[in-house]
Amino acid sequence: MKRLSWTRSIIYFVLFIITLAVLIPVLNLVAMSLSDPSRVKELTGLGVIPKGFSFINYEIILSNPLILKSIANSVFITIVGTFINLFLTSLMAYVLARTNFVGKKVVLLFLIAIMVFEPSMITEYLLMKDLNLLNTYASLILYKAINVYYLFILMRFFQEIPESLIEAARIDGAGHFRIFTSIVLPLSKPALATLTLFYGVYHWNEYFRATIYITDPNKWPLQVVLRQFVVKQDNTTMLSGMDMSAEMLASLDFGSLQASTIIIAIIPLLLLYPLILKYFTKGTMDGGVKD
Repeated sequence: MKRLSWTRSIIYFVLFIITLAVLIPVLNLVAMSLSDPSRVKELTGLGVIPKGFSFINYEIILSNPLILKSIANSVFITIVGTFINLFLTSLMAYVLARTNFVGKKVVLLFLIAIMVFEPSMITEYLLMKDLNLLNTYASLILYKAINVYYLFILMRFFQEIPESLIEAARIDGAGHFRIFTSIVLPLSKPALATLTLFYGVYHWNEYFRATIYITDPNKWPLQVVLRQFVVKQDNTTMLSGMDMSAEMLASLDFGSLQASTIIIAIIPLLLLYPLILKYFTKGTMDGGVKD
């Protein structure tokens, strides 16, 4: 018992250190974003307490039409893209996991080949061009509408659903669509929640293909604008179209302004995690089968 207690204490200590290593940089960004621009330089190291208090950075960001439009673009791409991902992935996973058809093994081998040998960026670009999807939201939403790795995860989950449930539904006259919607999906909430998180984070953080496929700044997702401002140090992107005096412009601290932009970009993900994680602790067959 004493050995178990020491082991658990070491695990808790390591997890506490890891949590601090992740949390402190985020709190430092929050402190920078909320500090008075004239006192930001007083924040030394990884300070987590704001120096002074001001919402000027957020007022500037949220009054920029390009930022507001990019946030709306990211929300649209993430919601629509994740819905399409889950719909197509779950349908295909059900067909491959719970049905038998001619050529099933060939399809599985083809999917494995796709997972191992992904097409090059040039091939993807030419395909998007031929489909007239360049400079459209569809080029980001439809890319990897079905992630093969996530598909296999969901297939494995569907295969673990007791066959007795499926057979009972068939005896009652249920077809594949009824079985899929009334039995398989309700019992697969933990897996679907996991894929929602994976797909959602992917769409929200997508910027590389957006910089290639999207040329209209009004269609940029938030991550592209964030890259322009934080990585490329393009301050004109952040301040374009804003009526600011030279004195006010000189008083700004672009480091804290960048921190505010990053915080706005990660807030949706921080809000998404608690909503999704509650499903992880639930049993996959909770209430499904009674012995």
